[in-house]
Amino acid sequence: MRLLLIAVLAIVTWKGYEHFNARTDVVPVVAASVDAGPESAAPEPMFRCDGRQHCSQMTSRAEAEYFVRHCPDTRMDGDRDGVPCENDSRFWAILT
Repeated sequence: MRLLLIAVLAIVTWKGYEHFNARTDVVPVVAASVDAGPESAAPEPMFRCDGRQHCSQMTSRAEAEYFVRHCPDTRMDGDRDGVPCENDSRFWAILT
């Protein structure tokens, strides 16, 4: 009797595991190549202004450059030469 109960519990547990971990068929969204006319909208930017101002809040050089160009009150380009976060060692490899 115990062996039957253990087997039933094992089967129920396995089926429950399969149910909660079932993969749904995810189809990647691929942009169709259409002839974009002048009335087409510009692509959405990868970043958006959200109030961050300092290099320590950025995760990449590209993000810092976007913020300096498009967002108000940033404090990442002290010498105003257009290159943000020059003293941040996380981005030095990109400068050289």
